[in-house]
Amino acid sequence: MKKYFVTAIGTDSGKTLVSAILTQALHADYWKPIQSGNPKDADRIAQLISNSKTKIHESAYFFEKPASPHDAAAAENRNIHLDHILLPPTNNHLVIEGAGGVLVPLNDTDFVIDIAQKLDCELILVSNLYLGSINHTLLTFRELERRNLSIKGIIFNGNSNKASQEIILKHTRLPCLLEIDQHAHIDQELIIRYAKKIADLLL
Repeated sequence: MKKYFVTAIGTDSGKTLVSAILTQALHADYWKPIQSGNPKDADRIAQLISNSKTKIHESAYFFEKPASPHDAAAAENRNIHLDHILLPPTNNHLVIEGAGGVLVPLNDTDFVIDIAQKLDCELILVSNLYLGSINHTLLTFRELERRNLSIKGIIFNGNSNKASQEIILKHTRLPCLLEIDQHAHIDQELIIRYAKKIADLLL
């Protein structure tokens, strides 16, 4: 069974959108280990997928404050412990959604990417295209490479910029799994359309 960890070059890069597409493509289970703020990404996933097999697992940690996990936890006088973040029981494929970028802190010592490393997941990197995204994508890739993590490929999100995409792919040597256009409205039909495009690449 496949176990994918969806990470990104920053906050609001499109991790939840990509997670919905992957979940639908594989009819996988979905899990967000740490959720800060409402509405929950898991609720959005439930709205966007349309298969009957997916199970959405409860987060290991939920915080009310929409902030970095370490800050959201501190606001409730709580601490995040990496040892308490355990894979949910499932016999299905699993899509795991990270929080923010790879070096978003969980506490004074651990980062979001440490979850993927601990759980031995294959990574899918989301890069949303904007002025500066080349630098942010390559820096993120270098950190993943430094940690010797397995990366399935990259998904570009937003209005296409071929010059940016080509230089990113050249320097990362990653395959482009999918290009997601900018959409004013995202619904189940759109998710299905993108899921069909990527399904064969995920197995």
